[in-house]
Amino acid sequence: MAETPDDSDLQLRKFQKELSAGTVSLALLAVLGSTDEPMYGYQIAKRLELLDGVLSGKQSALYPVLRNLSAAGLLDSHVEPSVAGPPRRYYRITEAGRTTLQQWTAAWRATRDSVDAVLEGLCQ
Repeated sequence: MAETPDDSDLQLRKFQKELSAGTVSLALLAVLGSTDEPMYGYQIAKRLELLDGVLSGKQSALYPVLRNLSAAGLLDSHVEPSVAGPPRRYYRITEAGRTTLQQWTAAWRATRDSVDAVLEGLCQ
């Protein structure tokens, strides 16, 4: 039975969701690792939007990942009042987070290079 365009779109969305699961955590650590200043969720989301596709327009997906990274000790967080709305939770990367960022970055690059090598071999 031939695959319909709808099946193809569904498979692509599933693949993108699976890819996104780990890369969002890595991207969050990288954003927070690039500054010494604490950042709140909206600031982080705006920074990630500059990197096309990392959040795919789903800002709400950011908050559970931030909570998980905090629970794992990779981020510290604190709440501050805001003059322009509700209180904001600010996040800062921990030393354990910086170590994890280095490890995940190395794993990402090794995986990327391996997949690229396979794809280049197949596409020649």
